[in-house]
Amino acid sequence: MDTLIVVPARFGSSRFPGKPLAKINGISMIRRTADIAARACRTIPNSGYVIATDDDRILDHCNAHNIPTVLTSSELASGSDRARAAYRRFAPSAGFVINLQGDAPFTDVSHITACAEAMIPGVDVATPYVQLSWDSLDVLRGNKKTTPFSGTTLIHDPSGRALWFSKNIIPCIKHEAKLRGRTKTSPIRRHIGLYVYTVDALERYVAMPRSQYEILEDLEQLRMIEAGFHVAAVPVKPAKVSISGIDSPEDLERAEKILALSGDPYKGAA
Repeated sequence: MDTLIVVPARFGSSRFPGKPLAKINGISMIRRTADIAARACRTIPNSGYVIATDDDRILDHCNAHNIPTVLTSSELASGSDRARAAYRRFAPSAGFVINLQGDAPFTDVSHITACAEAMIPGVDVATPYVQLSWDSLDVLRGNKKTTPFSGTTLIHDPSGRALWFSKNIIPCIKHEAKLRGRTKTSPIRRHIGLYVYTVDALERYVAMPRSQYEILEDLEQLRMIEAGFHVAAVPVKPAKVSISGIDSPEDLERAEKILALSGDPYKGAA
């Protein structure tokens, strides 16, 4: 196996305990994410996937649905720590590890493929983003009024190397009214919580202590930026369901409303 997709699924979320088992349209979040991973494996040569969880309830649920799963320590600090533990046990010869977060049940398979293809020599990590339309930016701003820490944005340099991530909306747009009249899309890039690492980068990253801004924003990818990793920001088209992650019960309610309007992308392949 050259590439392993790991889906970290922690039960004890402070904002949404047990969320991997929370149902969206009657299907658990973790089954939905496993379905995406299974479909991505059909597009990425020599790849496989596994759920990495710290809880027997999630393990039992996955086993009941024939989803490959490994049990990892509940003391691991982040999804990337859980991804490292999983690849070491499940696919120690892999060269690349894809961290597909368990609370991202509407990730488009093409986003995973695009990031895998972006792993050219010199790139340590690849992660996708969507360039927001003005309407989508307005929606994000509205959501942040009730859940201010849901939704992450990023900026990158002209070559596509990520410079910063924030739970604030960055950059600030001083002359927004003029810009809205000239462009169809806003300059805001919404980050999608998906990472493709070289195994070397993942090992180096997990061995590092948490960084200053990582702690302040509670964004693990800022450790990569502060450490000087080459993080490729990969532009992708919006997914059919335009919500990048489920961080709270309010996000789940929004997702169900979107599914009612746009249809449910779940294929039941896992």
